[in-house]
Amino acid sequence: MTETPDPFTNLYEHPAKLARAMFAPLTGAIDPSLMMGDTPMKPEDAQAWAETGAKLQALWAQYQAEQMSNPQALVPYFDPARWMALATDWYQQMPIAQPEQQKALWDEGMELWNAVLGQYGLGPKAGENAGGDVELPRKDRRFADEKWRAHPAFALIHQTYLFLAERVEQMADNMEGLNPQQREQLKFTTKAITEAASPANFPLTNPVVMERTLETKGQNLVKGMEHLLADMRRGQLSHTDASAFTLGENIATTPGKVVHETPLYQLIQYSPTTDKVMATPLVIFPPWINRFYILDLNEKKSFVKWAVEQGVTVFMVSWKSADASMKDIIWDDYVRAQIDAIDHIRTRLDVPSVHAIGYCVAGTTLAATLALLHRRGEEDKVKSATFFTAQVDFEKAGELLNFIDDSQLGTIKALSPDGYLDGRYMAATFNLLRGTDLIWNYVVNNYLLGEDYPAFDLLHWNGDVTNLPAKWHQQYLRDLYRDNRLVEADALSVDGTPIDLGQVRTPTYVQAGKEDHIAPAESVWRLKEHFTGPIKFVLAGSGHIAGVVNPPSSGKYQYWTNDGSPRNLAEFREGAQEHPGSWWPDWIDWLRDQDGETVAATGKRKPGGKGDKVIEDAPGRYVATR
Repeated sequence: MTETPDPFTNLYEHPAKLARAMFAPLTGAIDPSLMMGDTPMKPEDAQAWAETGAKLQALWAQYQAEQMSNPQALVPYFDPARWMALATDWYQQMPIAQPEQQKALWDEGMELWNAVLGQYGLGPKAGENAGGDVELPRKDRRFADEKWRAHPAFALIHQTYLFLAERVEQMADNMEGLNPQQREQLKFTTKAITEAASPANFPLTNPVVMERTLETKGQNLVKGMEHLLADMRRGQLSHTDASAFTLGENIATTPGKVVHETPLYQLIQYSPTTDKVMATPLVIFPPWINRFYILDLNEKKSFVKWAVEQGVTVFMVSWKSADASMKDIIWDDYVRAQIDAIDHIRTRLDVPSVHAIGYCVAGTTLAATLALLHRRGEEDKVKSATFFTAQVDFEKAGELLNFIDDSQLGTIKALSPDGYLDGRYMAATFNLLRGTDLIWNYVVNNYLLGEDYPAFDLLHWNGDVTNLPAKWHQQYLRDLYRDNRLVEADALSVDGTPIDLGQVRTPTYVQAGKEDHIAPAESVWRLKEHFTGPIKFVLAGSGHIAGVVNPPSSGKYQYWTNDGSPRNLAEFREGAQEHPGSWWPDWIDWLRDQDGETVAATGKRKPGGKGDKVIEDAPGRYVATR
């Protein structure tokens, strides 16, 4: 009896056949016999492969026709070549591997090959693992599937890749003749390139993709092509099923009213759910590089809903996504907008002051707002300030510092011909900071494996981009990130007034994320070194988003406090007390300590009530504007 050949095994031996099968649709029909070697193919299987080829060819032809008829439809934001060219132009000039390093690399590589092959009973070390389980020297979650170890060819491919990536990063780290900024840029670019070069990202070197292609007769490629072309049309990598979310229905659902608006922002007031509320209201300034509803994702995750339930009168600023009408907006305008919101709330509720929260870049701006109010003798307008993952001192600002030298600032300026930077560029930049998780994972799952997008609210928010005023963006990157002028007394002026963070005496609560790669904890800590009022610092588990959006009901993560007098973050960690779960209850206790007075939730504490003129229901128009 003749044993039927395993077509998957045949592909290991003849990868060129799979290559032709996968990419022939762009130039012609698939020849199904290529997939099976000498194995006869059933007529129905041949028909299925032919239909796969025809579908792929039709999808690509349709897209090409669209681009021919409308050249403006071809958006540059999604083009990987554009981003990789920017990353590699400088990198290619760096001779990171000297001849002696190359020889050592070759010798070490051959040792690795012999060790890996020996696990499969092959090569000069064939007898060292007689009958034992395969135990490869390097592990990485991108290669966790058993198929990466099931065959020696794929074991060699991914182990060699991990070895080379490790050594190249070491070479970049040890290269001589670089200043600190150049070294960090080289390390960042090296990491980006090695992540892109992973064998998991290519169908011919990914056994999981190869097997899926055989199992589905190429239907995964059809679905993946549909996903890819849809993303190319919208100019942005998709992370989630956008159709699963609707503002005001299953995201941004906390009831409230828009009670004030300007060309730059809308002000939302949320409806109380308690009979008594804190006398001093709270205004939240979210970052305008994202939508405000990160703090109101759904009922279980919403910081807004939770704060309202604690008896806080909550106001939220909803920034307008920039367009050509905002080409002259600068940082001063955002500071003035924060003061305008504070003053409107004070007048509306007839209160002397507000509590304020600033998240990320809006926290940086809140620091400038406080400095301006102190210089003008109006500091009593803000009773307390809370900062979520916000920086004022950018010396240790992390990987984003790799994007702010003069040439890169010039490139960013050129990308803003109409006076604003398209938010898709910012999204691509932040994705690049975590390329494996936010780019290549989705390339593999959604383009190569053809999997459906998840319905994940946080990922939906992450892709709901906003445009930035070009002048403000250049000013922010130049004056703060590059030149770090905010922490120099009177080096910057806002609204015609020099500001000095050292004058800020407002009671302050500072939250940092232990694993934050956008606003590193060490950088956030430095706010303590510039304000002169009482400051409570809390280190939360997780990062820039999950570390903030961590409701008590989730039972996730932890946070650390230190009641001593640590001089730096290292000393804070050494003497810190760990607390399980969310830091939100700690914050609300601190807020009540600042002002324990309560009042009845009547009159304009209930927005939209009798005699109260409002603009529209929350979440308002601005958050829906692309």
